[in-house]
Amino acid sequence: MLSPRKVKYRKQHKGRMNGTAYRGSDLNFGDFALKATECGRMSAAHIEAARITINRKIKRGGQMWIRVFPDKPITKKPAETRMGKGKGVPEYWVAVVKPGRILYELSGVPEELAMEALKLAGYKLPFATKVISRSTTI
Repeated sequence: MLSPRKVKYRKQHKGRMNGTAYRGSDLNFGDFALKATECGRMSAAHIEAARITINRKIKRGGQMWIRVFPDKPITKKPAETRMGKGKGVPEYWVAVVKPGRILYELSGVPEELAMEALKLAGYKLPFATKVISRSTTI
């Protein structure tokens, strides 16, 4: 699973997910992309599940870029623990995703195959996505 090697602080505030993505909202590397249309949190397991789905569909042909990285720790207290005694320990890592954020990019594969692979990957994610191509964004 993806996680940062080193962080300045072990625990973070929850934060708010409002507004649209300015950074990471353009198609930079590939010809086709999976774009978020809702906000949400994408865990390292979600990123890996979608990556495996794309790779299986395109049969490791072409090139893929993952444009998100889980850098926010989510803490959790153990089951059947009384209230108080501080915040729980970091359980897993998430990437905060805002609408408009590009998640995956593909190139070097036929258009129908890329569209199908990215659509299948979108089913694995906890928020709505859409598939875009360089021809539709220009």
